[in-house]
Amino acid sequence: MATASDNRAAVDILKSLARHLNCLNEDNKNARRRALDAVKKETIEQRLSSGALQELFDGLLKVLLKCLSDPAEACRDSTIQIITEFIRSVPKPEDSLPYLIPALAQRLGGKEFLEPAEELRLALVEMLSLLVEVCGRQLAPYVDDMMKILQRTITDPFPEVKKESCKCTISFAQCVPDNFHLQAESLLKPLLQTISHQHSQVRVSATQATGAVIRTSAGKNVDDVLSHLAQRLFDDSPRVRTAVTVVLGDWLLHLPDRYSYFHKLIPLLLSSLSDEIPEIRSLAEDLWKQVGSQWEKENEDDLKDKMDFLLPAPALYTSGGERPGLGCRELVVRNLSKLLPAVGRDIGDWLVQTRVKTSQLLRVLLLHAEDHCTQHLQSLLTVLYHACADPESDVRTQCLESAKLLGAFVSPEVYLKLLLPHVEDSASCSSAAPWAPLMVLGAVLRGSSREVLRPHLLNIGNMLAHPEVCQGSQQALYLDHLLVCVDAVLCVCQVDCGVISLQLLKVLVSVQSLASEQQQHSKAEESLRSLCEAQGLSGACELYRQHMADLLHWLSDSHHTWTSYSVQKTQLEIIAMQSGPVVGEFLPTLLPLLKSCVEPSREPEMRLHIFTMLSKLLLDASNTLDSQGKLSEYMEMVLQDLLLPNLVWCSGRSAAAVRTAALSCLLAVLHGAAFPAERVVSVEETLSTQLISALEEDSKLARLLACRSLHSLLKLTTQQLSTDSLNKIYPELLKRVDDSSEDVRLEALKSLSTWFSSLGKNYDVHSCRPHLEFLFQQLLLYMDDPDTKVQDSVLEVLKVASAVDGGLLQQQTEAVREKQRSPEYCDKLLQHIHSL
Repeated sequence: MATASDNRAAVDILKSLARHLNCLNEDNKNARRRALDAVKKETIEQRLSSGALQELFDGLLKVLLKCLSDPAEACRDSTIQIITEFIRSVPKPEDSLPYLIPALAQRLGGKEFLEPAEELRLALVEMLSLLVEVCGRQLAPYVDDMMKILQRTITDPFPEVKKESCKCTISFAQCVPDNFHLQAESLLKPLLQTISHQHSQVRVSATQATGAVIRTSAGKNVDDVLSHLAQRLFDDSPRVRTAVTVVLGDWLLHLPDRYSYFHKLIPLLLSSLSDEIPEIRSLAEDLWKQVGSQWEKENEDDLKDKMDFLLPAPALYTSGGERPGLGCRELVVRNLSKLLPAVGRDIGDWLVQTRVKTSQLLRVLLLHAEDHCTQHLQSLLTVLYHACADPESDVRTQCLESAKLLGAFVSPEVYLKLLLPHVEDSASCSSAAPWAPLMVLGAVLRGSSREVLRPHLLNIGNMLAHPEVCQGSQQALYLDHLLVCVDAVLCVCQVDCGVISLQLLKVLVSVQSLASEQQQHSKAEESLRSLCEAQGLSGACELYRQHMADLLHWLSDSHHTWTSYSVQKTQLEIIAMQSGPVVGEFLPTLLPLLKSCVEPSREPEMRLHIFTMLSKLLLDASNTLDSQGKLSEYMEMVLQDLLLPNLVWCSGRSAAAVRTAALSCLLAVLHGAAFPAERVVSVEETLSTQLISALEEDSKLARLLACRSLHSLLKLTTQQLSTDSLNKIYPELLKRVDDSSEDVRLEALKSLSTWFSSLGKNYDVHSCRPHLEFLFQQLLLYMDDPDTKVQDSVLEVLKVASAVDGGLLQQQTEAVREKQRSPEYCDKLLQHIHSL
């Protein structure tokens, strides 16, 4: 209360200011400005008592309020400074409210601002904030005017005014909560318009003010605000995301009707647990712990049994990581049924950020739900199938982490019952991404433990080896995740995988058969080595030795239905090539299977594939088919049942390609000398007939192979062929010396050289003299060939022939020499004959 001396001092000062106050009505703005400066100098700047200042403020207020409408900006600025200093200095600033608040409402709260200057509007709002600070609850009667002002200033074009208005809103809500909540909702619309402002600090202020308004209001507008706050969780500014996190935590702790909104607020706060900024994650963790602890105390009676008989932490937490508290876990569990539908919707949102955030949230929810995931497993798997087909790698990564958690928390008996049907029929859940169920299965298996998976290994192995699964698609992603499933089983169960070794081997063979990329072949081979290591085997050969009989039986079951498009033919090749010497131990089973596949009635393309494989095996017969030295026992089957029927001429390019492949195999058989000569002689007539026919093939390669095969046949059956057989062969070889291909010509000459070497005692030179005479004459003609390689080869052939009938050859050579044809080569030949 002002003393008498304070009153006297105030009266004296007012008298001294009378002239200056009169000047406030002058037309000259400089005069008005000087008058205001004088008022400030004689009042605020003097060291007066608070009582005297209160008296002066009461006496000057009405005059000063008129100056707020002064046309001159400088005058209004000085007026605002004077009033602000009075408010800050007087003991009872609330006495000014009946005059000051309406004046501010007039300047700031109308449809259009009466104060045009941004800086002065900021000063007026700062004055308003000061009033809230110093007057507190005394502002309760002025809620209407305050709301008008704040509604307008929160949307002010000047960012600094927006921030100060939000700050004022928070302070006002805290000062008069009982009165504020009646009209608090009127501020939400301007706040939500401001919450997406381009300045990050404005967004922070608007977020904080929104939090305060909702907390103080009747709470009916939470739903209207949540979508806006959710958007701020994606804000580029960490300060904005921090503000949102604080607001959400505050609501969960103090909002009067928070229990009704738990299912909407919890996912937003939990989203901050995955924020990229460590400080925000730490803040969210602290707030979430407080929320869980508070809820636990509020519901202590309900949780008594769970608190008294607390179950041990899942094995997942034994290797690190802090388990959420009981209250936090219970909050998630009780709201999970309401949360999952929203998660399912948002994980398919068109915005990448939303999908990533949702996938991160799903993992956090599962960490809290633990074994309660079981009752929601069907819907969770559906969400994961969809997410695994997402083009964004971050979404897929987070969802795979969620799937691993399902493996840790849910019994295999339960998840396999739901998962395996979708793996077998991938189109039932996603025709666009058939690999999605496999992708989820691989992650779930990774999250499971060895002990719980052991009883279900056979079921898993049979499912993976099922044709609908291991041969379900040729897409690279599908095969990649098939390998992931195999690796997951091997990694988790290790030596226990022996019981499904055959099934896993079938899967790996199928992957290699379908893979079009070398990288996938390499991955499959690496998995094969892991399978061997898990069983303590030294290598792939031992693994194939264990299962070769079953593998061949597996293929034999369907070989009658194979076509050129069947994957089984490639599986057979993979098995035969990778098993190495083991394949030689199973000839009684393998050869009949090959025989069926190369029957002339089967598709040419398939026969071509089988012959290509067979030629590779025969070229390295000692390490493959003949590893046990028993291939010769099956020579008749190989020649008569596999090769010779496919050398019979048929029209068409495909048939020609098959004959060429069969010739390649035949050459490998004859060249490898795996068969005794006696066995070859027994089929020589049919064999030579087909080879002679093959010498007329259109394909250069086929003719070349036929020449080489005849060469090998003659070499293998040295001096064992009949005269008729020999005399049937040479004319055809002689024709090939005129071939359009130099390689074929040279090969034919090599074969003729071997033919001469093959003439044994049974070959009667005298009775066969006409044949030899014709052969010598024809060969001597090629001494004039323009190709020197051919000339040299002919000379070498005739040198060998001179040992058969040197006299006849000498006569014919001398006759050619007399005609001056190829004198150099004739001289060399005669010199060789004379030396014999």
